[in-house]
Amino acid sequence: MSQSEVQVLDKGFVRLIDWMGDDLTVVNSARVSFHKHSEGDENGEPTERDRKLIHYLAKHKHWTPFAHATVSLQIKAPIPIRAQFAKHTVGLVMNEVSRRYVVDEPDFYVPKWRSKPTDGAKQGSSDFIRDESLHDFNTLYIGIVEQAKLAYGELLKQGVAPEQARFIIPQGVYTEWWWTGSLATNPYRDWE
Repeated sequence: MSQSEVQVLDKGFVRLIDWMGDDLTVVNSARVSFHKHSEGDENGEPTERDRKLIHYLAKHKHWTPFAHATVSLQIKAPIPIRAQFAKHTVGLVMNEVSRRYVVDEPDFYVPKWRSKPTDGAKQGSSDFIRDESLHDFNTLYIGIVEQAKLAYGELLKQGVAPEQARFIIPQGVYTEWWWTGSLATNPYRDWE
């Protein structure tokens, strides 16, 4: 299988490593309850009846058939983004590049700054900030990041263990991980 990749943010990516299963996998794992099986249409694609079953399974929260399709992804994103992925790990496992062992110079994400939430919004931020103060934000942020990179390098040079030296690295550092597992969704999620 060829690898496909989508670039995200300024230095990140999501790369498809491998997958197993498809819509017919979901359909057939559900139909096994009735000792039934679908081969799909003449091209091996799901039939209209198969698509209706998938919709039914999702609508009625029958999530286990979806667990029979799996995917492996390689992802590079800032640590806070990785933390959001970790919240959605039903049936997924993760292996991450470890700064306990890797001591190369870290890549940092410089965000497009957003304002705080307004009007009691539950989201973590509001619209993008579009004024001259952005230059000051970036100067401050990049200065701190550069100091942290220098301090990290100095700690390593002085013989501090990488697993401890990494604590000085800010949250904006990129990390990279493989994420593998079933496509089962959270059974408690509200389906549309």
